[in-house]
Amino acid sequence: MKLSTIIGAVLIVLGVAALAYKGFNYKSEETVLQIGSVKATAETEKSVAIPSWAGIAAIVVGVLVVGVGMRR
Repeated sequence: MKLSTIIGAVLIVLGVAALAYKGFNYKSEETVLQIGSVKATAETEKSVAIPSWAGIAAIVVGVLVVGVGMRR
């Protein structure tokens, strides 16, 4: 299997996943207060949205890369 076909397939899979999940969440720990060796932290949950156009663009580029890989 050619490298371009593998890269194209990965882009297509990532594009479909981006359209299906629309984003992801992660947790971050931040220091709120620190006095000497005593530290108070707070855990916050942040979300990152993946725009639909990014998923569609990944699918289109993946199809183009696979197509170019097949032509060679």
